[in-house]
Amino acid sequence: MISVVLVDDQDLVRAGLRTLLSLDPEIFVAAEASDGQQAITAARVHRPDVMLMDIRMPVFDGIAATHQMSQEAELDGVRVVILTTFDDDEDIVDAVKAGAAGYLLKDAGAYELRKAIHTVADGGNLLSPQITRKLMEAVASQPATDHVEYVDLSDLTEREMDILGHVAQGATNSEIAASLFLSPATVRTYVSRILTKLDARDRTELAILAHRAGLHSE
Repeated sequence: MISVVLVDDQDLVRAGLRTLLSLDPEIFVAAEASDGQQAITAARVHRPDVMLMDIRMPVFDGIAATHQMSQEAELDGVRVVILTTFDDDEDIVDAVKAGAAGYLLKDAGAYELRKAIHTVADGGNLLSPQITRKLMEAVASQPATDHVEYVDLSDLTEREMDILGHVAQGATNSEIAASLFLSPATVRTYVSRILTKLDARDRTELAILAHRAGLHSE
């Protein structure tokens, strides 16, 4: 079972999410919270696999709560998916910097939402295609002040470069596997190697590094 904590300041939104998630027998809603501070407390108490986190909330916003949880070693296994009505470029970049494993808009369908939870719970990262584009555009428009100015990809093999290019476009392991005629397990192995070689935290950081290096998948 995948345990989930719902974080949103609107009761009706949380109720709707709970109903949607109840349709998946592998997902269990462990708790709810209406602000970022309550979210942190719920994470400490329940240690959920995934937290669905709104951004704009009283007391502590979702990005601040995500950052706080990323600093607590005992919450290392708790993964956050930002679920919001806002697709503001700055919010997206801030959420990724704070450690969010995924970013979805609230107009996402029920299937997409449940799939996101499964993906993130399995250790993957998830950004919808439009969010990936916005993230890359936002990163490209910022001066490289708090990012690595030069990204050295010389240690990557040709195949790893191919896979990194696809990761930069937000492709899943299954999509990369189909495109490059590999098995998903092989792609996972390659991605793991690339993460190690580039000292990256997750796929989202890989996408940013690839963009910084000027690498794009065809």
